[in-house]
Amino acid sequence: MADPVIYAALDPPAGNRSGFMGFDIPEVWLRFLLALLGLILAFAAALFSTVTRESGSLWGTVILASIALALAVVVGLTTVPYLARRVAGGRVRDAFNYDVTGVGIIYVLTVLLIGVAALNTGNNLLYVIVAAMLAAILVSGVASAVVLRQLELDIRLPEHVFAGAATLGKIVVRNRRKWLPSFSISVVPLKQKASAQWQWVATTFGFPPGQPATKQWVRLPDRQVRRITASPAAANEIFNESAYFPYIPAANELSVELELCFSRRGRYQQNSFGLATRFPFAFLTKTRRVPLGREIIVYPPVDTTDEFFEILPLIAGEFESFARGRGDDLYLIREYMPEDSARHVDWKATAKSGSLKVREFSRDDERKLRLVFDNPAPGTVSEQNYENAVTAAASLGWHFAESNADLSFVAQGCRAEADIHDFLGYLATVSPQVSVSALNDLENSGGYNVVLTSRQHSEIPAHLWSCSYFIFIGAV
Repeated sequence: MADPVIYAALDPPAGNRSGFMGFDIPEVWLRFLLALLGLILAFAAALFSTVTRESGSLWGTVILASIALALAVVVGLTTVPYLARRVAGGRVRDAFNYDVTGVGIIYVLTVLLIGVAALNTGNNLLYVIVAAMLAAILVSGVASAVVLRQLELDIRLPEHVFAGAATLGKIVVRNRRKWLPSFSISVVPLKQKASAQWQWVATTFGFPPGQPATKQWVRLPDRQVRRITASPAAANEIFNESAYFPYIPAANELSVELELCFSRRGRYQQNSFGLATRFPFAFLTKTRRVPLGREIIVYPPVDTTDEFFEILPLIAGEFESFARGRGDDLYLIREYMPEDSARHVDWKATAKSGSLKVREFSRDDERKLRLVFDNPAPGTVSEQNYENAVTAAASLGWHFAESNADLSFVAQGCRAEADIHDFLGYLATVSPQVSVSALNDLENSGGYNVVLTSRQHSEIPAHLWSCSYFIFIGAV
């Protein structure tokens, strides 16, 4: 087995730094110097293109003008947004995010082309056009910031949600300004971006390079600097779609309902949302981060599957038979029916009449049903069988809760008593774990038990067989 790779950060996490010519330079200053150098070269190329144009060299003018344009575009798209975010205060930097749109890129390229033409020709009209186009960019930034100010966001989620069932969530946007409306507002889910850092990585220097390790003459321990990208932790998000509000009047609020449908049970949460706009010219998509935490528990599905239809009549028959014969006082003797248990057959009456007779006893109290989910240890059953068992437990609990049975629930770490939603909440996030079986300390409550377990028949306590129906998880 290969030795584990050990990573060591180049610097403490206080700030990003890069090594250049043996000097430890902060990354922001390095980018600033590179941007300044690029702009100087672009300006020099633009000046020399003017000289070549006056000397009559067409190709020299085209090449130098193209170089100046390319350098300006690279600096504008890669370095300027980064420096702007760094220069802005931490609160503003965390609150707003800027993304250049396709329209914005085309617009900037057009401005640069007209600017180069203005430098080469000295035409005052072209200078006026460039100034007006640059002013439009400034106006766009100010207008988009204004329409996002004093907007409040509220997310309203349903209380009970089942996996696979569509439900509705509401997004409410409130404009607190008294006079100014907002235009073209979108509520978007924010994605966590992957972070990248330069780190030392342990490697091996081999010669000749490109050969297998067994054919290399020299192999020495070495270290290299590599850019390591750390992916953000995966999380179940509530909203994956955006909601659009074309117009929000002043001192008013608007709402929209979005359909939510979760494919799996579990806990879904979202810690922040974004208010985005492209108003007025769609050069930039400006997004304001709204720290608004929301969490929702998605219950297992309670759909009536084929497996559910197979086991439900058996459980219902056993339960009814148990409930009828729980008392001590004889109620009546009647003909035997297929759903009756053999332990209630009255053999003396059967011998006298020549046909099977059963005894019914008076019922002492209401029907009590206890649903037991004996959570297995990891690796005991397959993932699909485990999910089927969780779905079966949820479906049975929901069915008997709707039939007004006196329900209680038992599982490791869960005593839900008669609240079906507490039990469904437990099943929503349950996973296999190593723990003591719920059957070991299961007392006789005087009611009937429906037990979902992965234990072997020989491991089940003997006193449970007479008052329980067992569903073995591996067979669900």
